[in-house]
Amino acid sequence: MKQIQAKNNWYQHKLLNWGIKLLVVLLLAWTIHKQVFAKENAREIWMSFQSHFQTSNLHWLLLNFLLIPVNWALEALKWQQLIKSFSNYTFWRVFQAILAGVTVGIFTPNRVGEYGGRLLLVEPEHNWKAVLTTMVGSFAQLLVLLSFGLMGLIYFANTYLHLEQLILYLFFFLGASLIALMLFCFYNIDLLLPIAKRIPYVHILKKYLIHLKILSAYESKELSKALIYSVLRYLVYSTQYYFMLRFFGIEIDLFTAYAGIGTIYLIQSSIPLPPLIDLLARGEVALFIWGQFSTDEIAILGSTFTLFIFNLIVPATVGAIFILRVNVLKSLGYGGVKSK
Repeated sequence: MKQIQAKNNWYQHKLLNWGIKLLVVLLLAWTIHKQVFAKENAREIWMSFQSHFQTSNLHWLLLNFLLIPVNWALEALKWQQLIKSFSNYTFWRVFQAILAGVTVGIFTPNRVGEYGGRLLLVEPEHNWKAVLTTMVGSFAQLLVLLSFGLMGLIYFANTYLHLEQLILYLFFFLGASLIALMLFCFYNIDLLLPIAKRIPYVHILKKYLIHLKILSAYESKELSKALIYSVLRYLVYSTQYYFMLRFFGIEIDLFTAYAGIGTIYLIQSSIPLPPLIDLLARGEVALFIWGQFSTDEIAILGSTFTLFIFNLIVPATVGAIFILRVNVLKSLGYGGVKSK
């Protein structure tokens, strides 16, 4: 009787395991369809892409493509050094976890699914620690994005929008003050421990909050490394954006492009949106910024849209392959059968 029950449990776990994987693949396919194939202006963008697909332009596309693994490798290196206190995962395993996170994140609001996606390639006992370290890495990336974005916005608004100097000074002061506060919190991240203990009814979450101790283990040197990786990654995907602008024939100097790109990323990060609306919002912001330099709206949308495919759709598709190879239930701490 026990053997029959065990066999039934084995089949149930295996069925549920593959059911979750199928759901992830279907959601990814649905997202790709909605954001790529069913996108408004998709035909016009594709025609614009074809018209710019010429020998004189191909090096911009090739350079962009070569930077895709560099972008996510830097994220993997950052996370690897943040989790080294409780794991010794190889770079390859960490890289797979990062791409698995991209897969799940692409169809969740504000890409929060990245946290869950990474857990699929982490030992169950380290799940909460992995979530916390991912939050630390995301906070470092946000700090860098806001810093470059603020500088870009001030330059762009002063040069092209001709806003009042008083407004610019006020905005810079408020933005710099916020970034300084965030930087203080980042380097004193262990302060979350005493704050968490003051939360009402915190004893109910005691077994989870114990994982916050990992935050006190971070030294300034380690946090600084996370910031350096974040800066390098920001420069990589900003350069990719510049390459796409040049591929689509939008002539703009590098410094001005970085200022505009920083402004776009700053605005995007300030407005959390569902994934299907997020790409639309990116296009609208891009049209406003790059409309100062080009009247070709399809080329502007094409540069943003193609970069989205390169940096998110392609890695998410590869990440789905990694997810299919893991035991989802076991990764989430529910045991079960081994999955090929």
